[in-house]
Amino acid sequence: MNVEAKLKEKVLEAIQKIYRQAPDNSLIQIQKTRKNFKGDYTLVVFPLLRISKLPPEQTATEIGEYLKQHISEIKEYNIIKGFLNLSIDNSFWIEFLNSISKNPNYGIIKKDNPRTVMIEYSSPNTNKPLHLGHIRNNLLGFSVAKIIEASGDKIVKVNLVNDRGIHICKSMLAWQKWGNNETPETTGKKGDHLVGEYYVKFDQEYKKQIAELINQGKTEEEAKKNAPLIIEAQKMLQKWEAKDAQVYELWEKMNSWVLKGFDITYKNLGVDFDKVYFESNTYKLGKSTVQYGLEKNLFYKKDDGSVWVDLSDEGLDQKLLLRSDGTSVYMTQDIGTAKERFSDFDVDELIYVVGNEQNYHFQVLKQILHKLDYDWFENIYHLSYGMVELPEGKMKSREGTVVDADDLMQEMINTSEEMSNELGKLDSYSDDEKKTIIKKIGLGALKYFILKVDPKKNMTFNPKESIDFNGNTGPFIQYSYTRIQSLLRKAKEKNINYSIDIYENINLEEKEINLIKLIHKYTDVIKEAAKNTTPAIIANYVYELAKEYNQFYHDYSILKEDNIELVKFRLLLSQEVGKILASSMDLLGISMPERM
Repeated sequence: MNVEAKLKEKVLEAIQKIYRQAPDNSLIQIQKTRKNFKGDYTLVVFPLLRISKLPPEQTATEIGEYLKQHISEIKEYNIIKGFLNLSIDNSFWIEFLNSISKNPNYGIIKKDNPRTVMIEYSSPNTNKPLHLGHIRNNLLGFSVAKIIEASGDKIVKVNLVNDRGIHICKSMLAWQKWGNNETPETTGKKGDHLVGEYYVKFDQEYKKQIAELINQGKTEEEAKKNAPLIIEAQKMLQKWEAKDAQVYELWEKMNSWVLKGFDITYKNLGVDFDKVYFESNTYKLGKSTVQYGLEKNLFYKKDDGSVWVDLSDEGLDQKLLLRSDGTSVYMTQDIGTAKERFSDFDVDELIYVVGNEQNYHFQVLKQILHKLDYDWFENIYHLSYGMVELPEGKMKSREGTVVDADDLMQEMINTSEEMSNELGKLDSYSDDEKKTIIKKIGLGALKYFILKVDPKKNMTFNPKESIDFNGNTGPFIQYSYTRIQSLLRKAKEKNINYSIDIYENINLEEKEINLIKLIHKYTDVIKEAAKNTTPAIIANYVYELAKEYNQFYHDYSILKEDNIELVKFRLLLSQEVGKILASSMDLLGISMPERM
């Protein structure tokens, strides 16, 4: 039990003993003492006055006396109006530091009855390569999975590959018309890049046809519907769903190119999945489920043969489930995918990591599943995140203005190399070691910059700003970690053994206590990040810890300190800070170099 939990328990006990009443837990408000007041933790007394029927100062005094008598860790207390400030004895913090030094997994929680949580992220289309938006999606999903797992639950990481539909047919049709049978092997291009070029080509040619039809007197809407290319793409989709041999063979070939390309990107980005679902499989289950809903009069058919659901009673609107030609839409396959997942895994929660432009889609999905009487519909949660842009503005896949994920990762590594060369920090390392460190710095900068922002917020990714070695950046935290590792290596060279439990006579400085307090709250930080499904809480915590350590390192001697017991204690403290820095960054999917 941490100190805050113990304080809360004893405050409840004090109120029951002193005032003969059992208060509601919500009335016990314990918070960190503000920096301009003396103390470590503060009990807000005002909510308790309705029980004590006494002035705030007297209530605080009576509770303070009880706590001091019954909690050995409390050294003293002071009262400011209705606030009871409690000071924790140094011995508690020293004992705590000693205890966690023997626990390599400090902060990671074990539950007796863990939930099983499935997290879907990535969800790429097989008509284009992954881009900057996908990077935020993948990093967010992978990190949230690690955080929830660290909070004690079981995790299933899944990917849904959008490998069918009209957008896939657009790339296929363009390659068929203008590809001249080129392949990734003949061009030397990654398969996802090659196919993406034909998606852009389709859009370029489609726009030309639209312009021609408008010149012939058609409205823009008529032109978009009647352009020969879009009609051909729609026919190709119908053939695909009818398992036309030629179309299916082309689809399998081009999809295989893209999937191989995706695997390379995922490996470089450092994310993985426990299972990959494909829409080309799940849409069938979705279509049969829609047919079932139609038979039960849960859905309705229009005169053109299209199938819809009416959710106006639920505050939504009518939603298309099957087109008039019988082909399915995204909603159809999401119904099928959800059914398959709850059948495959007995999950307690299914989290979809999808951008906020799909908020309405997931509201509709939940209501459809509710209408179909699936009791697990309440266990679906949409982790909605904001858009990510570059300083130049938005990106558009069809126009070929997206920032490619592979290119961006390489740019980050190149920038890391340039900055490291300028600083000259890696001059003495071998080429292989230098290459490994540079990659960790570059990708660490990218991941941290994206994950430190609350997922709900839109963000602008600035590559140069992200790789700065100062401020709230990945490289700053990595450098803080390597500074500690360098210190511990020097201690080892001097044969200083600091892994002992005898630091009772040390008088802790304020910055040392602040560091131990930060370490002490790590478990609660993980719980909070898991509860709110946001890695930003971990990122901001680890930055605060790194910043606090660097101030301590600057202000106090460690190896040059005359008191050998103080040297050992500060080495132990540094070691534990380093462990939490590494553990926190691992939850963000970031590797720590041992040297920089």
